[in-house]
Amino acid sequence: MKQLLALIFVCASATCPLGAQVTDTSVCDILANPQSFDGKTVRVKGTVVAGFEEFAIKASECHGLAGAIWLAYPDGTKAKAGPVAYVQMQLSRNNPASVVNTNRPSLKLEKNKAFKQLDSLLATPYRSGGMCLGCVRFTVTATLVGRLDGTKDAGIVRDRDGRFVGVSGFGNLNRYHARLVVQSVDQVTSQEIDYARGTPAVKDDSQSESGGGDPVAAAHQAARAFDPGSTAASEVERAAAAYGREGEDNGVEVGFGIPNEVARNDSPKGDHDSPDGLLFNCTFDMDRLKGAQLTRAISHVGTHIADIRDPQWASKTGNGYALEYHAWQTTVLSAVGSGQKTLTLPGGYLVWNSAWSGNRDKMVNDAISQFLADRESLSSPVTQ
Repeated sequence: MKQLLALIFVCASATCPLGAQVTDTSVCDILANPQSFDGKTVRVKGTVVAGFEEFAIKASECHGLAGAIWLAYPDGTKAKAGPVAYVQMQLSRNNPASVVNTNRPSLKLEKNKAFKQLDSLLATPYRSGGMCLGCVRFTVTATLVGRLDGTKDAGIVRDRDGRFVGVSGFGNLNRYHARLVVQSVDQVTSQEIDYARGTPAVKDDSQSESGGGDPVAAAHQAARAFDPGSTAASEVERAAAAYGREGEDNGVEVGFGIPNEVARNDSPKGDHDSPDGLLFNCTFDMDRLKGAQLTRAISHVGTHIADIRDPQWASKTGNGYALEYHAWQTTVLSAVGSGQKTLTLPGGYLVWNSAWSGNRDKMVNDAISQFLADRESLSSPVTQ
């Protein structure tokens, strides 16, 4: 009897969810009704990807950000794969809005051979002559088992006066309706990503940067390369200014590491105050963001922060295409202002080349649109 009671106690705890009820399902079935899977242990097969702001499992028959499940390792896993830049939002500690905290148990990941293979493949960078921002060499097909966290709504909620009163969702910018906290991995196969679409760079300028080693200072410096008062100067400076001045408590928390684990404070409300009631928890993987790469990531994420906080952008912040398109535009401008020769995005999408002739603005915009359509299944609402 003691042994039976002990077994019941152990399997009722967070470390033994794999032995009993595991629901076999698909990516699309989960995303059709994510809240119905909330808290369940599921087994799902799909394409696992990691990239600049990406760490997810997808299926070809599901499209867009709504067609992907964010991935996370349990806290303390200390693995290598994940996004290289990440921003997660929470209501601030001083926000008067009431929240409902979900008590999700801690989990343990089985670090077997398949997991180590998956994690290693997704952390293998693609090497190129120029800057390839957050580019990895492989995508992986795998079967994953883990706890599914699901919600009907994703993103931020404003009241009639524009105040931030709610945050839900998972992953980068809280856009994902479902998150899989991985507990075991099986059936891993890999495919090398074809980067042939990009033009080979003539020079490796991915490490060079001005600004005394401070990526935010370098982002400000990139803005000064343009004519004062120009749109380009304003856009790049706006992104850098989103982080505030040194020592300023403006609700933007910056950390460095691999943003691939469930946060210790995973609730809708964070541990710090913010002047407008919203926290931005930004994490950058400095092992994969070297030199100018980190400055480009700073500009990209800073654009997201500035847009979400801008009342004029309030109607667009639920539009994934508008947010990503604007952030990549500013990232390219930051590269141009720093004298960078080329910029390539995950999957081999060349979005800037100083050797281009003709209408460069159109070439940049077309390249960004193609990247968003192909890689993230996002298209402009104008063309939908």
